[in-house]
Amino acid sequence: MGALRRVGVLIVLVVVALTALSAAAGGTARHKARVTFIGDSVAGSILENPTAARYLERYFDARFDLKVCRRLVMASCVYQGVQPSTALEAVLARRGHLGQTVVIDVGYNDDSYGYKQGVNKMMRTLLSEGVKTVIWTTLYENGSSSYHTVYIHNNRVIRQAAKRWKQMRIADWNAVCQGHSYFGSDGLHLNGPGAMALAHLFRQAIVKAHLH
Repeated sequence: MGALRRVGVLIVLVVVALTALSAAAGGTARHKARVTFIGDSVAGSILENPTAARYLERYFDARFDLKVCRRLVMASCVYQGVQPSTALEAVLARRGHLGQTVVIDVGYNDDSYGYKQGVNKMMRTLLSEGVKTVIWTTLYENGSSSYHTVYIHNNRVIRQAAKRWKQMRIADWNAVCQGHSYFGSDGLHLNGPGAMALAHLFRQAIVKAHLH
C-alpha cells in the first residue's frame, strides 16, 4: 500500500506541474489570466481581423481597448469627429480590472517630444494599479516617410525604458515585420496576416515574460 500511495502522490505532482505550465504558457486552463491590450489603430487591426482576436482570447482573458488616433498621455488626435481617450486615461478607466499583465502598443500618433516622460508616467501608473508585467510594443519604423525619425526616436525611448523598469518587456514588432507584406496601402495598418503576426508576437512576449 505504501508503494501505491507513493505512485499516487507522484501522479498528482506531475498533473499539478503540467497544469501550472499550461497556465503559464497561456494554455486552456480553466481560469485564464487577464491581459489588457491598450493600443491605437495599428493594434486595432486585430479587432478588424476577428481570427487574430479569437487567437488571443483562446489563451487569455483578453480585454481590448484599441482606439483610432490614440496617444500615450498627451491629448489624443481627432478622427471623424471623435477624440479617443489617451492610453493613460484608458488605464485609469479600468482600475481594478486590468489584470497583472498589460500590453501597450501606442505611439504612432505621438511625436518625440514628451514620449519618454509619457512612458515613465504610464509605468508608474500601471505599477500603482498592481500590474506586474508590461509588454511594450516597438513601432514599425519604415512605414511612414513623414514620421520615420519620430518612430526611431520613440523606439529608442522604449528600449531605454526597459532597462530602467524591470517590469517592462519589449515586443519588438519593428524587428518581426521587416521584409514581410503585413501592411495595407498606408504601410502601417495591418492586413489579415499582419494582424495575426502581431497577435502571435503578443502571445509569445507574454509567455516569455512569465517564464522568467
